[in-house]
This record gives sequence, structure tokens and C-alpha cells, in this order.
Amino acid sequence: MRYGRTVRGTFVSRPNRFVAEVDISGTVETVHVKNTGRCKEILVPGAEVILEDSENARRRTRYDLIAAYKNGILINIDSQAPNQAFSEFIHRSGLFGDVPRVFPEHVHGDSRFDFYIESDDRRIFIEVKGVTKEMDGVCMFPDAPTERGLKHIKGLERCLSEGYEAYIALVVQMKGMREFVPDYAIHEEFGKEMETAESLGVGVLVYDCIVTEDSMTVDSPIPHRYAHS
Repeated sequence: MRYGRTVRGTFVSRPNRFVAEVDISGTVETVHVKNTGRCKEILVPGAEVILEDSENARRRTRYDLIAAYKNGILINIDSQAPNQAFSEFIHRSGLFGDVPRVFPEHVHGDSRFDFYIESDDRRIFIEVKGVTKEMDGVCMFPDAPTERGLKHIKGLERCLSEGYEAYIALVVQMKGMREFVPDYAIHEEFGKEMETAESLGVGVLVYDCIVTEDSMTVDSPIPHRYAHS
């Protein structure tokens, strides 16, 4: 997936989940943050950030904050990017069949999953989670308690019991990570439910991404482990 015109800036502050103050060429602008998560380890004063310019001066916030550098690593923090990039990956990877029929935002039971796929005789549900938190080469999810994420995992387990294939796809929005581990300290129940789901047969896909200042592409699988392993 690609963005339009991008510019660099310097992060100043984040008054609330939706906006940030960013210094762009000496002028402090209020910009839209395309991620309502905490991102507190990434969005720190002085961090170099990347913004997409809507080039619409009449918009309340002309710029969208889409990425930031942390210790030399460019991390995409656009919460919409994982689904867009993974949709492209579905079609080019062949992982789910050569010509899959893809239905985004598909409701099944009491859950809305990111993708439902039909390919040959396969019927597949996939829930995508974007991963932006890292520490010393280990990437983690979530960065805040996620009852919604927990519900999705349990929903995937139900899909599996009904005869569907089911996957949770963790899209790591950066390069250079050696492994993924659920963040038990943030939401222990989520991590434990991931373990249960995989033991039941829910597939766990973890892929890193090639991230540039104006693009993000799902790239290579990386290993995952749980707290006891």
C-alpha cells in the first residue's frame, strides 16, 4: 500500500488520542493521529515522524501522522494500514489459494471479521491485528487491554468448531524484529486466549513489513512464542 505526498516533522505532544502537535518546518501544526492506541513508546517529544499531506488546506487537520522513527527503526502506526497491506498480501502470496474470493469486514455470528475468503473448497476467516510495540527486537501486542481483540479470538475458535479455517494475522508494522510475544503484562487474558486458540487449531500468522516513508508491504514471517515457551 502507498500513501500520497508525505512530509517529515518533529513530534511535540499528543493532547488526546486523536490529534498530535507536530513541528513541520518550524511551524507547530495540529495533525490527525491515525492510531487511537497509546503508542507511548513511539510518540515521544523530539521523535521524527512522517505525515501524509492531504493537501486540503480547508480540512481541520491537513496532515495525518502515519509513521515514526524509534531508535532508527521506522514504525508505521496507521491503524488502517495492516488491513490494506494484508489484503494485497492475500492476493499475491498464494497462501490462501491462487484466485481467492475476498470479502472484507464480514459478519459471522456476533463478530465482524476483517476477511472472509473462499478459495477452491476452502472457507476461511481471518482477523488482522497491527503490531507497533517493540522492545529489544521483540514485538508485542496489544499495547492496551483489548476486549474487542479477545472477542475476536473467541469468535475464531467458534468458526473453527463450525468447520471453517480460522487465522489471526499479526501484521508487524516494521522490520528487524526477531520474534513476537503477546504482551501478558498489558492483557494477560488475551495472551492466554491466543495460546488456547492455537492449540485448538486457529492459525497464527506473524509477518513483518517493509516500511518506507510512503509505503508498507507485508513481507516475511517471523516466529512467535508464548510466556512459558
